[in-house]
Amino acid sequence: MSYPVNLSVKPDVSAHFDEATNTITYIVKDPDSEHCAIIDSVMDIDYAAGRITYDHADALIMEIKKRGLTLDWIIETHVHADHLSAAPYIQEKLGGKIGVGEKIMIVQDTFGKVFNEGTEFQRDGSQFDALFKDGDTYMVGGMQGFAMYTPGHTPACMVHVMGDAAFAGDTLFMPDGGSARADFPGGDAGELYDSIQKVLALPDETRLFMCHDYGPNGRAIQWETTVAEQKADNIHVGGGKTRDEFIRFRTERDAQLDMPKLILPSLQVNMRAGEIPTDDDGNPMLKVPVNGI
Repeated sequence: MSYPVNLSVKPDVSAHFDEATNTITYIVKDPDSEHCAIIDSVMDIDYAAGRITYDHADALIMEIKKRGLTLDWIIETHVHADHLSAAPYIQEKLGGKIGVGEKIMIVQDTFGKVFNEGTEFQRDGSQFDALFKDGDTYMVGGMQGFAMYTPGHTPACMVHVMGDAAFAGDTLFMPDGGSARADFPGGDAGELYDSIQKVLALPDETRLFMCHDYGPNGRAIQWETTVAEQKADNIHVGGGKTRDEFIRFRTERDAQLDMPKLILPSLQVNMRAGEIPTDDDGNPMLKVPVNGI
């Protein structure tokens, strides 16, 4: 598929790092208007105490209000397993549409079973305002964005491109961080390699923005690179590494990784577009399936 990259459009990108989850959230502004989008928001949780707060989301809201911006989109690159989305909280305060990849339905079906969700949990993506297909376009003010289907880490992963900026979700990390794991239900190392090749086929000068960074080897946290830098230096796929090499490495590496600390609350909330599930009495409640993942 041919994607409508427009390198002459250079959106203003404001990054917000969440230290608790090593997540980077972005406010992406159309350079020719006062409209913006948010990519991969974070809702704060003290899991041990069962307490939800909104400091990270409030900082985004404050910046958007201070700058006099209009929020058009709240985009999730995928159903995150390591942090909770604040999308509905932000939408309530600022408006905007919540969007995710159309394959969210696969994720909802898979984890609806894991968490023994009843028939009241809809598995059709209807919790979101928009379900993006590969190549779908949308507008942020006068700036066109598009969604690129990039499965492998999860079945519903999308990379979003606006002008010369691409938001990679968990498909790629910084060059010295490599790539995301592919061992979650529905993940596939071969698909992840193929998806990364689609991203690396974007123009070399395309700016790439990461969803996470962990500061490998003690370096300072970073989140911006380019397609050219990734092709040359990414430790997992750069320098012409083959699909078979990647699958072998990724499979061996994933077998050594622990589950993310927030995977159980994250999946339950994020497959609902950021809404917290409730019990039969309407009280916010999270489940812990035993030996379910």
